[in-house]
Amino acid sequence: MIKRKRIHFTHAVFMLYGYAKSRILEQLRSVSFIIIYLIFFQVVILRVPLANAFGTAGGISLVIFGLAFFLEGLILGLMPLGERVGVKLPNKVGIILIALFGLLLGFGATYAEPAISALRTAGSTVTAWDSPLLFMLLERNADMLVFSVGIGVGVAVALGMFRFYYNWSIKPIILILIPMLLVITVAVSLNENTSKLIGLAWDCGAVTTGAVTVPLVLALGIGVSRASNKGKGSSGGFGIILLASAFPVLSVLILGIVLNFSTPLPTSESEFFSHASREKSLLLFDNEEHLLKHAFTHGSEDGRRAYFSDSAAYAKAINSLQDSSSARLALLGNMPISKWIIQRASEHERDVLATVNLSKIENSDSLSFGKTLLQESSNGLRAVIPLTLLLLLVLIVFLKEKLRYKDEIALGIFFTLIGMTLLTSGIRLGLASLGSEVGAQLPRAFASEEKFANRMVINNFDTLILYKGISADGTQRAFFNMIENDEITRIEFKEDQYDPKMLSYEHIINSKPLFGSRLTALGIALVLFFAFGMGYGATLAEPALNALGMTVEGLTVGTIKRTQIVQVVSVGVGIGIALGLSRILFDFPLLWLIVPSYLLLIPLTIWSEEEFTAIAWDSGGVTTGPVTVPLVLAMGLSIGGELNIVDGFGVLALASALPIITVLLFGLYTRSNQRRSIQKRIKADANG
Repeated sequence: MIKRKRIHFTHAVFMLYGYAKSRILEQLRSVSFIIIYLIFFQVVILRVPLANAFGTAGGISLVIFGLAFFLEGLILGLMPLGERVGVKLPNKVGIILIALFGLLLGFGATYAEPAISALRTAGSTVTAWDSPLLFMLLERNADMLVFSVGIGVGVAVALGMFRFYYNWSIKPIILILIPMLLVITVAVSLNENTSKLIGLAWDCGAVTTGAVTVPLVLALGIGVSRASNKGKGSSGGFGIILLASAFPVLSVLILGIVLNFSTPLPTSESEFFSHASREKSLLLFDNEEHLLKHAFTHGSEDGRRAYFSDSAAYAKAINSLQDSSSARLALLGNMPISKWIIQRASEHERDVLATVNLSKIENSDSLSFGKTLLQESSNGLRAVIPLTLLLLLVLIVFLKEKLRYKDEIALGIFFTLIGMTLLTSGIRLGLASLGSEVGAQLPRAFASEEKFANRMVINNFDTLILYKGISADGTQRAFFNMIENDEITRIEFKEDQYDPKMLSYEHIINSKPLFGSRLTALGIALVLFFAFGMGYGATLAEPALNALGMTVEGLTVGTIKRTQIVQVVSVGVGIGIALGLSRILFDFPLLWLIVPSYLLLIPLTIWSEEEFTAIAWDSGGVTTGPVTVPLVLAMGLSIGGELNIVDGFGVLALASALPIITVLLFGLYTRSNQRRSIQKRIKADANG
């Protein structure tokens, strides 16, 4: 009988501290590059300080701790359950029940995916009149959107079980599925409403394959392949991530086509908010109050005037913003009035609110730390617990297996819940806000004109402090010095901004172009270079890619190194994000990039070896996870909002497509080198 050794409490704490420290430092190293890169670019290159540095830092800290707990929980809890079920299931049941379980597992894993939380909040920048169908999916039917994505992943996993069981080649599936998706995408692009859905649909395929789905589905696939004695065993588990990326695109496109029958067509802002269109507009909103809020938070003065029956009602609503906190909450929601004045108010509306004391009435748009944790813990429970119960139910009740290492698995599930809560909270409080902030500032790099940024009312203004300057042509201008943070700034005096009755001066702060009016090409090049670096750095931090890289290295017995796969995929993601961002900057259809990219993949797939084809397509699927998705999605939508682009989706889709191209090209290059080496050896042996 083995005697258990008792460990002193202090020794146990020391051991746990060392273990936890190593895991946290590992996540810190993985995310540090991209975070430092983003902050450096904004502060040093764009020369704009972080708006909420403390909140952003806190959110990033939550992401680091959340990733550490979440991944450790997966290793201790969910992954052992998935592997056990994958090995035992084929010995007990037939392929139909295996596929049914795969359907449920894929659906459950989608809801447990942290990146899905970023997709839920992506509709905040979409305007209802420009893209009614996109607004309908993201705002009114966000749960239906996630449900359809889950169905797509579930069908993909079920089909993957059939492939592993019967040892189907992955190439015919690719050569049927991808052209079908492209044909449907082209057909959808011909409709004014559904064409706006293309970017979201292809991005959904990128969002689904992250830290939860990848290890669970791979474990199940490899287990079924080996246990069925019909797969290759060593590599039969690959290819399922490809399916889990492709089928959600199909399901979202189908959902959009169905909803389009009951969705109004795009129209002008004034017509959308007019009384004549009220019945159609309310199809997208619960009531008129929500419609009015959308006019304030997303619209311009034209839309707000169109909503009201007369000018007096409009003027009353604008004035209520400075008189009533309940009115501000009803019209602006959680948007701070300072942000509304900067981003949405017209010059006339700014004049009406010129005397507003922002410091007294400011209402924060950010959720409190405690409220965010509470919401995300609830979401985590709804995501992780059903998935865990499904695995336990199949393993214990259906397969009659005894649960080994119960304490480890229980601890793993607990860690997964803690990690998911911290991770998704950090995404909302840190990563998403950082991506939005950088995205909002990037257009300054290629702007050619000044843009309103803020205003400041200076009370007790005395014109005696003015002094004059003269230019070479004899033009005189008046200036005054303003002291702010113990620093003196010279400001030009504008007569029309001075109120002699109130003795107040409204100082308008404009955001100046970063490189002046003639260097827009250099600015665009800088933005695209930044996008490449961001994609490259964010991909290096993705745990799913590193996990896949280690699996590939082990299954290929070191022929393909983990570092090689990671580097090749990271370069592909960088190129993809740069291309996606260029699509937003120049506002051309995503179709022009999606279709050629996947058409190129068809011959590359045909020429590549079976094993490497599956690895390449899976590599493209695991690039977008809890680090990349919130940053890239928030940045793309923020840039689109600044440039008045209807949507900023599609960047993630290209970040998934381009790595497949780079990996397949890398495989062809490696195979060519191997052939040359073999030929040289043969010649050397013949000559020897």
